[in-house]
Amino acid sequence: MKKLYYIALAGLLLSTLLYTSCKKVLSDKVPESTYTTTLLFSDSVVAVQYINSIYTNNQPGWAGNGGSLSALGSVGVGNLCEENYSSNVFTLGTVTTATVGDIGTGNTASNNYAKIRNINDFIANLPSSPIPVGTKNRFRAQALFWRAYRYFDLVRLYGGVPLVLTPLPVVGDATKLADALPRNTTTQTYTQIVADLDTAIKYLPGGWPAVDYGRITQGAAQAFLGRVLLTWASPQFNVNSDVTRWQAAYDASTAAITTLTAHGYGLYPKEDVTMWTTEGASGTLPQNPEAVMVTEYNTFSDPNGTANNTYTANNTPKSLGGSGSDNPTWTEVAEFPMLDGKAPGTSTKYAYDPVHFFDNRDPRFNQTIAYNGCLWPLQGNPTNRLWTYYYYSNTAATATKTTEAVGASGTGFYCRKAVDPNITLVNLPYSGTDWQEIRYAEVLLNQAEAAAMIGNSTVAYNDLIAIRKRAGIEAGTDGMYGLTSGLSGTSLAMAVLYERQIEFAYEGKRYYDLRRWKLVESTLNGTEREGLTILLKPIPSGTTGSGTDYLVNTRDGLAVTNLDAVYTQYFSYAPMVVSNSSSVLGELKNLDTAPIAFQTADYFFGMPLGTLQSDPNIQQNNTWGGPFDPTK
Repeated sequence: MKKLYYIALAGLLLSTLLYTSCKKVLSDKVPESTYTTTLLFSDSVVAVQYINSIYTNNQPGWAGNGGSLSALGSVGVGNLCEENYSSNVFTLGTVTTATVGDIGTGNTASNNYAKIRNINDFIANLPSSPIPVGTKNRFRAQALFWRAYRYFDLVRLYGGVPLVLTPLPVVGDATKLADALPRNTTTQTYTQIVADLDTAIKYLPGGWPAVDYGRITQGAAQAFLGRVLLTWASPQFNVNSDVTRWQAAYDASTAAITTLTAHGYGLYPKEDVTMWTTEGASGTLPQNPEAVMVTEYNTFSDPNGTANNTYTANNTPKSLGGSGSDNPTWTEVAEFPMLDGKAPGTSTKYAYDPVHFFDNRDPRFNQTIAYNGCLWPLQGNPTNRLWTYYYYSNTAATATKTTEAVGASGTGFYCRKAVDPNITLVNLPYSGTDWQEIRYAEVLLNQAEAAAMIGNSTVAYNDLIAIRKRAGIEAGTDGMYGLTSGLSGTSLAMAVLYERQIEFAYEGKRYYDLRRWKLVESTLNGTEREGLTILLKPIPSGTTGSGTDYLVNTRDGLAVTNLDAVYTQYFSYAPMVVSNSSSVLGELKNLDTAPIAFQTADYFFGMPLGTLQSDPNIQQNNTWGGPFDPTK
């Protein structure tokens, strides 16, 4: 007999879903066996623990991981664009309907519908609680936000999905009948998401007391609504270029800016690591005005393992005890503008030299990219420099070795964004730096993009200038911070998209931006991402090589004086030459073994076979051979 896995629209029993962790203040572990519906909704303290479990089960991790729960999360969205490299089914063009199973093909606590059931149970039982009405409204508002968050994750992957708004039966034949739901249209799905967010916005406070820092505020819900409506207005969904969708997206982000500004939010004064390490609140005002929607992490070992993050460890080189796994590509490195905001090679003030690629770049470059010879304070050492080059390890100059004591960057670079320079080796596993799922900068750029598409170029330019001014780009004689004047409509929106690529580099947004604009193929297909390998020249005397890293004892002092001269005098590489052989050192190398080949069908992933088998009323997307149109 063939075993079928019922789509997890009904989810699991309540007791199996109530797992929590200690994410700073949003938590307290309570034995799961003690939970009953009566207990949960008769006591506000336990109800708080229930809503905390909803936060724990739904909050995204670093770079947004946790939003998408299966294939995209495991591959890492940075590997689906220019930022990082991995060989995966998406870039290879071998995605099938079985690849993205986020809709749920089994009865587990980790898929979207299991999480939605948990939220629906909370919403359904809350009215019977004797706790004050105002408290109930705030509880319900938070739950509605997370339901909208889950459905948005589903709709941007598949298009319309079955809308389940009440707990369904969990056992018996009734389950099969109740679970056999058809897909709602994409329009209906977005309408429900907006309705949930509108209600949440009505009852959420503009700010929470410091002890509740990290809970969803009214401004955060409005900002997320702006993100939702921006996606709905983008070409992935907006096939008829309906300008009213762009207007709705603009209105939502404008309202969010008004609310956030009134409650102490705004651009962080400078763009450096402190923009990420400043946390918490003073009263109801955020200490960090940039942090609109935050996932908190602990600075101690959590027995449940879910309230710690390894972000700092992932970005710290192996030689300093990290995994050194987040390696930017040369492809992304080359995208950063110059100090005057102009693209490399187009500036009349700053000539771009690919040998000294780090000179006169947008200040965000040095806050994002760690490169050979750069000053990169780590683990309390303010004078630490990164060295990631190769040298000849034999006198015949035929064999090479990396200067990095343990392992080496696979691309010649590390990501240094948000890496706390004071985290010690012992604390790498739980650095505690909070993830900012929505930054104030995103709210501005969401508004800017929508403004461009409704013809309000003034607002779009003002928002772009605010971002570039904060970044430290020079104003220029025209006060445009390197922006091309006179743009409008899609051309101006593309300027916003480029700004997002730089401002949100390594924050998990680039792939989704390309996807919603249907630019994945035209931007990436046919290209191969590149890395940079730098080789130490043989000893200056011109002999065949000493077989040692002769620069190791003097390089820091030389770099303090003139890093450009170090590159010119001691390193050998031709960064404009690309080699197809990863064994060739001293030049660019192709990381992809074959040109990127995203499939057109990937703009809406196919329904997994298990989903179709368990629910005969689910239709496959028309891009995967079915009758369902995910754009309607």
